[in-house]
Amino acid sequence: MPGTTSKQASGNHAEDLACDYLQRHGLRLIQRNYRCRRGEIDLVMRHRQHTVFVEVRYRRSNRFGSAAESVDARKQAKLLAAAEHYLQHNPKAARGACRFDVVALSTENNQAQIHWIENAFQA
Repeated sequence: MPGTTSKQASGNHAEDLACDYLQRHGLRLIQRNYRCRRGEIDLVMRHRQHTVFVEVRYRRSNRFGSAAESVDARKQAKLLAAAEHYLQHNPKAARGACRFDVVALSTENNQAQIHWIENAFQA
């Protein structure tokens, strides 16, 4: 895609891998890259009775912390605000339970490693 940086391409690839992985584990994709003024949610999915807001993180190296560790309190607050916006504009989803998952991807021996953290943090 013209105008896409290598970082954006890596992020898109990580989201593709995460989405495929979660779908193989029974989640159904509702929306990718939900954006609002408050932030962005990488994947909005459905798992049983839950609306699942998924943050996908990729790190080539753990030198500055793992991918999962990069979802700090500030990032969590942005995700919560974006999820609140999503629920306000999707009343059907707001009637059920929701949760926040993190999919952390890394590369080990040129092989993608996927770590799915269900219910990674609470609202």
